[in-house]
Amino acid sequence: MPGDSAATAGVDSPRRAFLCLGSNMGDRRAHLRQAIDMLPDVVAVSPIYETDPVGGPDQGRFLNQVVELSTALTPQNLLGLCHRIEANAERVREERWGPRTLDVDIIWIDGVEMDTERLTIPHPRWKQRRFVLAPLRDLAPDVVDEDDLRLAEGTVQRLGPG
Repeated sequence: MPGDSAATAGVDSPRRAFLCLGSNMGDRRAHLRQAIDMLPDVVAVSPIYETDPVGGPDQGRFLNQVVELSTALTPQNLLGLCHRIEANAERVREERWGPRTLDVDIIWIDGVEMDTERLTIPHPRWKQRRFVLAPLRDLAPDVVDEDDLRLAEGTVQRLGPG
């Protein structure tokens, strides 16, 4: 739980964190809205982008957004929250990078670098994916290098507010 001492153990104060949300099944906008509603400590939400899938099987286009949090959750507890939000959207993990009702990825947390079996921060492919960099740049131009955005894979179309 966000207020539990176990959830904030090892974190002195809230940190800026960015999550990327994506959906290409069902009511894509509703899945994004419900995910945002379940997140604590939301500071800002990017516009929605419609994007081509990158990697994986042939599938429909995604709606993507980036959400900025100011959170005292540990990275591990934030990951657990992301998984609970995906489960709430009835996410099924049948095929790597396959179609999904909702994907919630931790992209970047201020001052955190880690690489474990369950979690890597910053996200290992964040600089390669335009569907992450474009909405992230809307919220945090200090985090996204213009050259990375230019060289990133995929196409995006900004649709506007959620």
